[in-house]
Amino acid sequence: MNKKWAVKRITINLASNEAENLEKYCYQTGRPATDVIRELIRGLTTTKHDNTKHPTSI
Repeated sequence: MNKKWAVKRITINLASNEAENLEKYCYQTGRPATDVIRELIRGLTTTKHDNTKHPTSI
């Protein structure tokens, strides 16, 4: 069974050394950058607060 993802595409700007570190990590682990970044985002901790003061887009 295929998973259907609700997708929101984002673009990030990385410094050269950050991009190199990500590429090396992905090469060493055999994982795509999207999976690595998604896992890191899932590991973020957040607190409940009023979202009306924050912009809706990144």
